[in-house]
Amino acid sequence: MTRPHLLFVYNADGGPLNALKDLWHKTVSPATYDCQLCAVTYGPLGMRREWRAFVRSLAADVTFLHRDELAAQHGVQGVPLPAAFVLDGTQVRPWLSAAAVREARTLDDLMSLVRASLPMTGPTLRPDGATRPT
Repeated sequence: MTRPHLLFVYNADGGPLNALKDLWHKTVSPATYDCQLCAVTYGPLGMRREWRAFVRSLAADVTFLHRDELAAQHGVQGVPLPAAFVLDGTQVRPWLSAAAVREARTLDDLMSLVRASLPMTGPTLRPDGATRPT
C-alpha cells in the first residue's frame, strides 16, 4: 500500500512579503488573524519544532501549500481555508475541513485532530472547488 500524500493548505498567500505581513498580523492582532493553521504551527522564528517532528512521524508524505499555490498547482480555489486535503494521483480530496482546523486552538488540539482523522476518505475536489464522489 502506498503512503497517503497529505496537503495542508494555509489561508494565506506565499512569498516573503506575505510572510512578513502575516507575522506582523499574528503579532499585533492575533484574534483577527484568519489562518489558525499558521497560528498554531508557526512561531516568530518559523515552524514549531513539535509540529515538524509530529509531521515527520506520520506514515504519510506531507506537503504544505499556501492558498495561491493550491490554485496554481492543483486548480483548486474557492474552498474554505485553512484545511487539509489528500492528494490521490492528480485528484485532491477534502480531508480536514476549515471548520475542523479552526477549532484546533492549540498545537496539541491540531495533532490530536490529525491523529484521529487518519486514514482519510471522502469526495474529490474539482478545480472549481465543488466536490464529486470518489
